[in-house]
Amino acid sequence: MSTASLRDPCVRSFLLPTRVVWQSESSNGVRDTAPLLSSHTGQSTLGVVPVCTLRRETGAESPGLLLDFGRELNGGIQIVAREATPAPVLVRVRFGESVSEAMGQPDNDHALHDLQIPIPALGTQEIGNTGFRFVRLDMITEGASLELIAVRAVSLVRPLERVGTFHCNDERLNAIWETSAHTIHLCMQELLWDGVKRDRLVWAGDMYSEAAAISAVYGAHDILPQSLDHLRDTFPIPKWMSGISSFSIWWLLTHRRWFRYYGNHAYLAEQREYLLALLDQLGNHVGNDGREDLGGFRFTDWPSQGDEEAIHAGLHALLIRGMDAGAELCAVLHEPEAGASCARLASQLRSHRPAYSAGRKVAGALLALANVHAPEAVNRQVLAREPSRGVSVFGGTFILEARALAGDHAGCLDLLRTYWGGMLDLGATTFWEDFDVDWLANAARIDELTPPGKVDVHTTYGDHCYKSLRHSLCHGWGAFPAAWLSENVLGVRPATPGFRDVIIEPYLGDLTEVTGTVPTPFGPISVSHRRVPSLDPDGGAPIETIIDLPEEITHCEARNCRIV
Repeated sequence: MSTASLRDPCVRSFLLPTRVVWQSESSNGVRDTAPLLSSHTGQSTLGVVPVCTLRRETGAESPGLLLDFGRELNGGIQIVAREATPAPVLVRVRFGESVSEAMGQPDNDHALHDLQIPIPALGTQEIGNTGFRFVRLDMITEGASLELIAVRAVSLVRPLERVGTFHCNDERLNAIWETSAHTIHLCMQELLWDGVKRDRLVWAGDMYSEAAAISAVYGAHDILPQSLDHLRDTFPIPKWMSGISSFSIWWLLTHRRWFRYYGNHAYLAEQREYLLALLDQLGNHVGNDGREDLGGFRFTDWPSQGDEEAIHAGLHALLIRGMDAGAELCAVLHEPEAGASCARLASQLRSHRPAYSAGRKVAGALLALANVHAPEAVNRQVLAREPSRGVSVFGGTFILEARALAGDHAGCLDLLRTYWGGMLDLGATTFWEDFDVDWLANAARIDELTPPGKVDVHTTYGDHCYKSLRHSLCHGWGAFPAAWLSENVLGVRPATPGFRDVIIEPYLGDLTEVTGTVPTPFGPISVSHRRVPSLDPDGGAPIETIIDLPEEITHCEARNCRIV
């Protein structure tokens, strides 16, 4: 093992709580929380400093307090104590992505969220390695007191510089882009995780959406190929990645997307042996009747589980896209025989046309993206009907892609505002593992104690593997809106692999001004769009565009806009 692999890519920094959300009502249990909100070096001292005191009399209830660190973080906390009598004092620490999680019984899978820790006198104690925003402290030791000089969050993140940016005249969309960027940043740890609380694993199915977000915000970061290689090396053929056949296809589709953006022939060539073996294995699951018969855990998205027709439709569409991607990548790798086989199998698969229907939005979107059914028809009959219902955060990626392919960019903007914006309305600072707009009815925000008569969203909802407090409120697949806004509203995408040629094709919908930057291998492309109604007497409101391109980009094709 190289010494480089032993280095932690994350940087430690300290954050103070922004407020005390709650403290126990006992008159002497918690005294003076104000010092916890003040700046401090983290050094314990015998000198005169303001402190917050926790005291528990024998037989009395445990005193406690709940701190808010302002937004979702990855890391833990540092407790700086002066007096601890008797030393050490035992304290219960609960981390929460929501107030209700920190105030309840947190789940301890993947990362410990609920533990008891001894706190020394005249010293510091660091606790936790998880995703959180809120921390509750409770005194466990009876007949004891604890003087707290500071309780600081220890933030652990890669020190990344954003290359991509997005800003428009709609602050809600700006907040959605920003929240997407923060979500994916937190998930970029040693490798690319699903979530910083749960799942702290590398999943190929999630990586397609995550790779798109990374491309939009940070460009060609090494964490993506490192994570793809981790999956390749830990799930050798004939294993399906994580035991899920569709996830092996998503690995393939992510490679195609990454190559289109960065054109790294050397990296793609490193995948040759595995890629050809995977394509051969996938080809064995094309029936003589043109139907897929993929094995392993058959999965498209969680809301489709239990609906065998929806699962088949989604997997069938994914297998077609996998064969299309195989043909494209084999052409780059100069593997004509394998490429021809992929093209033949894709054609054979398209002879079978699974039905799509209302209530099966993700399956319909995947069928549209695979060119099994016309995107315009799928959008009109399924995706644009009650557009915010029947959506999952994971499946939202493909719904946005399919509706854009159908030309319904205005509908996509509305979906972003209502669906992803709905999480923001509940106090989210990162996007969640899943969400349903029906959860908004009579809901309390996740950053407040649940008022009487209101619904506690985090403890009440969730399904499958993410029920109640096991539900992750920071999940990388939720970051896709950053990519969608950059590719469709800013309208910047590569025309040839690696951005030697670029297409600028903005769709502003009801927006009037949009500016931003998009990472490329040669540096960022800067774009500014402005709708100018006065220039079009027929009311078409043409878009004036200013573009600043790196000099290595040899050709720029402008569509739906006028370069000035």
